[in-house]
Amino acid sequence: MLGGVFALLAAASFGFNNAAIRRGVLSGSVFQALAITVPMGVPLFLLAGIASGHIDKLWEFPAEAYFWLAAAGVMHFVWGRYCNYRSTKAIGGNLSGPWKQSQLIVALILAIVLLGETLSPLKILGIVLIVCGVLATSRAKHKKKPKINASADDSSEVSEKPKREKLPDFEPNYAEGYTFALLSATGYGISPVLVRMGLENQGPGFSIAGGLISYTAAAIVVGVIILVGRQWGHIRSLKPVAAKWFSLAGALVGLSQGLRYTALAIAPVTVVAPIQSTSAVFRVLFGWLINREHEVFGLWVYLGVLLSMAGVVALTLSTEIIVAYIELPQVLLDIAGWQWP
Repeated sequence: MLGGVFALLAAASFGFNNAAIRRGVLSGSVFQALAITVPMGVPLFLLAGIASGHIDKLWEFPAEAYFWLAAAGVMHFVWGRYCNYRSTKAIGGNLSGPWKQSQLIVALILAIVLLGETLSPLKILGIVLIVCGVLATSRAKHKKKPKINASADDSSEVSEKPKREKLPDFEPNYAEGYTFALLSATGYGISPVLVRMGLENQGPGFSIAGGLISYTAAAIVVGVIILVGRQWGHIRSLKPVAAKWFSLAGALVGLSQGLRYTALAIAPVTVVAPIQSTSAVFRVLFGWLINREHEVFGLWVYLGVLLSMAGVVALTLSTEIIVAYIELPQVLLDIAGWQWP
């Protein structure tokens, strides 16, 4: 029960994080978001390691594990996150979300090729559902709202009120958004395989230390890009309102990761993963509350979210769990038992 609660809180935090990033990139740049959110992960995981008593595990990894964990950090927190933020800036979180779920397909393919895992009918169903979710979302289009011309009297009244920063009108760039959503899926899909290679044969206490290694490597890469690319002036030009949202997003993603690790420590993956997939619902909910004028909503978006959620559940559930709790005809049992390769 408690594990499910932590998983649900993690999903809500992930959804809120997406909405905060969307709000931030309306007035800030993608690289500014990266420069704030990535380094924030280092102290958050350091504190988590100290609080959990597992910080000493930081020095107990084999040499090759440091390489795999560092590579995972760069792929996930630099490449994957950059592409994610750029996609969110181009088309919003609602349209890009189902496309980014294809990261599970990338991870599954790599796990089969590199880790010897197998493909089952349930996983095939998950792939089909995610692809259908992507196709459904692709049919959603942004409807422009007619501009209202204010009268001279109205404008004079408005001018007496404190002025709020004018956010740009939402004009989705579908080609850029969908392209970078798929590219983010490569980073987010490859990184779990690298993490698994880095944490192989290690105990559960090593996960937070591994996360600290990954975040530190990513922060170093971002720092090098800032110095070599002479981006410090660009970072310093960050507007206060964008800095607020980026800082909130950095804190939220750290909180959500911590809640996720806690959930996995006290509940099985088969419970945590399906609940975690509800972050797609929270993404739409928080998007409606915070970014209503800067997101696409509608039937196709909701259908895409539901299909991709169902696909995530199908990919993460074990066939053994289904067979154990649901009485199936022999024909379906034979189909469920099929594996490849």
